[in-house]
Amino acid sequence: MLISDSMSLLWLSYALLSLVVLGTGYLGLAFLPRLPRLMITWAVAGVMWVPASFRLPLMEEGEFYTGLAPAVVVAGLAFLEGDVGAMAPALLLVAVAAGLGTLVGLLLWRRGRHTVRPAGRDARRDDADASAPRGRQGGGDERREPVIG
Repeated sequence: MLISDSMSLLWLSYALLSLVVLGTGYLGLAFLPRLPRLMITWAVAGVMWVPASFRLPLMEEGEFYTGLAPAVVVAGLAFLEGDVGAMAPALLLVAVAAGLGTLVGLLLWRRGRHTVRPAGRDARRDDADASAPRGRQGGGDERREPVIG
């Protein structure tokens, strides 16, 4: 059950909070053009969402607790504890995730740039507009009022 299992609830709350952070961060970067905004947002998403394994010593001798946590948290705690052996793999995961996130942002930007031209009547209207004289654009496709009867 979700409520009784504290790790599931912890990961669910982390996921929801990270989505809030990403959404507000994207909206906060509205002054930037779309490309850097997407790249920064997805790089942060990669940093926040990549998991790393960790190992903590327990009170009894020789026993350890192992689990998964966000790699940026594992790297930060390893830095505070001075544990270079645990910090190096976590920082490597953070760097790779930031690079992959930036790549995803770039791919989303490229995908959004290509607009699909509508086929059929609208495409023919565009061709007619291009060949029409400069004074009269649109040819005979002027707006007409509806007539009943």
